Amino acid sequence: MAYICSPARSLAAQVGSAQLSEGGIKPVRRTNGILGPRRNRCGHAVSASMTQEPAGTHCAGKARTYVAAKTPFLENGHFDLGAYEEHLARMVQHGVEGVIVGGTTGEGHLMSWDEHLMLIAWTARNFGDKLKVIGNTGSNSTREAVHATEQGFAVGMHAALQINPYYGKTSKEGLVKHFEAVLDEGPGMVYNVPGRTGQDIPDDVIIGLSKHPNFLGVKECTGNSRILSYAERGIKCWSGNDDECHEGRHKYRGFGVVSVAANLMPGAWARLMGPEPDYELMARLDPLTRWLFHEPNPIAINTAMAMCGLCKPVFRAPYVPCSREAREEGARLMNEVIEFIPGVEEVRPLEDEDFSVVTNF
Repeated sequence: MAYICSPARSLAAQVGSAQLSEGGIKPVRRTNGILGPRRNRCGHAVSASMTQEPAGTHCAGKARTYVAAKTPFLENGHFDLGAYEEHLARMVQHGVEGVIVGGTTGEGHLMSWDEHLMLIAWTARNFGDKLKVIGNTGSNSTREAVHATEQGFAVGMHAALQINPYYGKTSKEGLVKHFEAVLDEGPGMVYNVPGRTGQDIPDDVIIGLSKHPNFLGVKECTGNSRILSYAERGIKCWSGNDDECHEGRHKYRGFGVVSVAANLMPGAWARLMGPEPDYELMARLDPLTRWLFHEPNPIAINTAMAMCGLCKPVFRAPYVPCSREAREEGARLMNEVIEFIPGVEEVRPLEDEDFSVVTNF
């Protein structure tokens, strides 16, 4: 395994100034804290002070199957936009309805805000008419989250994914203030993943936020009982757990999923979120689904996609590939369900030296 320390380069050097000038980041300056009327690709106004459709009718709130998209990298650690384009085209072809850009799986936390917003802009420009584009513009800093969300809407995303402040945790009242501030910028999906943030968002906070005109629903990772309790109050939930999402959809009144496994098996996950349950399919996919989370996400999905040849075997540190033993197990599991992995005929575990880990990008 190679460890690469490449010199830092500007965003323009990574993607080319032409791409930036064609529709990349064009910073939006605030005047007295107020932006003029702004509309996203659905044609919806994205200011809480303006009349807009109820959250339940917003285009991003209608998609059941979202992929938490993996971000492919080149050998120098910069974005591989060619592989990313092919990846999103596969998602469209096999029935995925929406994409989370720069989420946990997409390693948004390892991106500069310039990179992050460029990727949102590129995705919206190239796939915004085919996929609902949700940019992960949340932050543990309210100021940063508000500004990033404002910029994300300026470059064309349909909605934002908003996490609660992590590490520097706040009070219940602070959570409300934080989420109200970011929802004022436009439609948003609240992301509750206490295993990563260290703080569960209380039910009464979500119930209160559900009255905000820009609240789409919750990406909920605490389990199906929580999803059912919200569904009974008319709150949409997308499961953040691939192993539970099928039952969440068909037994617990969940609306859909934000899926990691859909990066590999988009058509299967679209089918699992269909109007009828498919327990036989879920049972077939369950062993591989569980393998994808035997290490903290996104380690296994990155390793799996590299083994499938869907992206280069390049990792941004601190992520490193799965062990050789785990790769052999993963290859076996993927080959058992290979018909559900489009564009792949056989999966090989690869050798340690095939992978590279970039520490400076």
